[in-house]
Amino acid sequence: MVSLAAALFAIISIESVHMPGLDQDAVRIDPLRVVEAVTAGVAFLAAGTIVLSKGEVKGLTTGASLWLSGAIGLALGFGHWMIGLFVTSAAFFVLYVLGRLEHGHRQIEAEKE
Repeated sequence: MVSLAAALFAIISIESVHMPGLDQDAVRIDPLRVVEAVTAGVAFLAAGTIVLSKGEVKGLTTGASLWLSGAIGLALGFGHWMIGLFVTSAAFFVLYVLGRLEHGHRQIEAEKE
């Protein structure tokens, strides 16, 4: 959902240049402001998923995934499909590897008990 929203923001910023009244020289659209707004909004959401519980940090991977989904949404929204697809596949690979490492770590911890 966050990625879809970010893509929509980027598409709206690009398409707004062609809207009547906004294509004049007096009006300037800065796509970097869109990037900044999405980054700040996603950072706020991602930070909300990270909590400290019983001395352990939880939700860090979820927060990072939210942050990345916002970036992927912007890439897709700005039309950089190949970059978006590459980063998406890289993200799935990293999440798979981290999941396997965490599963192995839990097995080792269980054997110690």
